[in-house]
Amino acid sequence: MKIAFFGRPFDPGFRDNFRFLIEVLEEKATAFLFYEDFYNHVKEFIRFTKPVDLLGAGQAPHSDTFCLVSVGGDGTLLDTISMVQDSGIPVLGINTGRLGFLSAISTDEIKDAARSLISGDYSIDRRTMLQLTEPQGLFGNINYALNELTVLKRDNSTMITISAYVDDLFLNTYWADGLIVATPTGSTGYSLSCGGPIISPESKNLVITPIATHNLTVRPIVIPDSSKVKLRISGRTQDYLVLLDSRSKALSTTTELIVKRAPFSFNLICVGEKDFYKTIRNKLAWGLDRRN
Repeated sequence: MKIAFFGRPFDPGFRDNFRFLIEVLEEKATAFLFYEDFYNHVKEFIRFTKPVDLLGAGQAPHSDTFCLVSVGGDGTLLDTISMVQDSGIPVLGINTGRLGFLSAISTDEIKDAARSLISGDYSIDRRTMLQLTEPQGLFGNINYALNELTVLKRDNSTMITISAYVDDLFLNTYWADGLIVATPTGSTGYSLSCGGPIISPESKNLVITPIATHNLTVRPIVIPDSSKVKLRISGRTQDYLVLLDSRSKALSTTTELIVKRAPFSFNLICVGEKDFYKTIRNKLAWGLDRRN
């Protein structure tokens, strides 16, 4: 089987763990696919016994690829979306960053994760994706996101006005710095920092969260993920930013945005115990109190 790798440069202290990961995977792998920049980082301390093919930036792995291993933080894993696209290739996230909600495999779990991947002892967590359907072609063929779509002002001196519609029914006009439409996966990202709720991954919902709203009675709202969300933006400035996860485009205020659930999911490989509530407890340090 072919296994693809994408990642960011990591500290020398992680080299032994990565070397062990490769050695275990070589028991079953017939070949490796490496994104060229990452391969240039690891080739100096890894001696491969299986063929290695190189991929260019943004190039999709071969359709028969068993999985893609993301080495880095959650931002690195989000970058793999433009690579796997709608191919269904599952992604295993190894965390060399800080928080790691998506890249959940920590350094001390790599040995078990590698053996589980080889033995087939893992599950696939199918995460909801968002798709920006209007305006067409704004982000090319990669018009979808795992975490969120965000509308954000560019001028620090003034707010923007965003009128939101859910299934063509008027929801609200927001006077704010911006607005987030987030998936359950994205509910622990930017939306959370703006006061949005945490939504479990299997929930079939989206959350609309205002950013620094001028009206203090306005709060985030959870809607079904079958909904179509339409946004109309106005303001004193003539442009604003639209973000799909970490990718951004500038638009004029005359543009209407339509976002809905994508027709495919992002397949995240989970090894070991699958417990979202334990994850948020640990990552957000819930319960760390002397009284407990």
